[in-house]
Amino acid sequence: MGTPRLVRVNELLKREIAEDLYRNFSMSDFDASALTVTRVECAPDLRDANVFVSVFGHEEERGRMIGYLNRHRQEIVRLMVKRVKLKYTPRLHFLLDESIEGGDRILAILSEMEREHPETFKNDDQNNERP
Repeated sequence: MGTPRLVRVNELLKREIAEDLYRNFSMSDFDASALTVTRVECAPDLRDANVFVSVFGHEEERGRMIGYLNRHRQEIVRLMVKRVKLKYTPRLHFLLDESIEGGDRILAILSEMEREHPETFKNDDQNNERP
């Protein structure tokens, strides 16, 4: 997880980068509203930061969207440093975070199983006895 300071820096960068994306990249050919900055992981020396982004929808365009963010990372950093003062400005590396999508897929599978076999998923007190 990192030191308390690193955790605070990660959260600060996550919030600021997300705001910058919505504020400055909501143009017609780039759907910034589909992006969620899920987490930021700064290196301990603060010189590099991985920015994990999930993309809602746009299945065929996700790679292109992450590539777009990486091509515009200097612009994103310029916006960020106006409000975030750190000893070093980290190089940002945008990565696709598919963990939310994986969780959604698991929930959909469980929901389908419950529809097909409701007796297995009954929530009665007899099945949930406490020792």
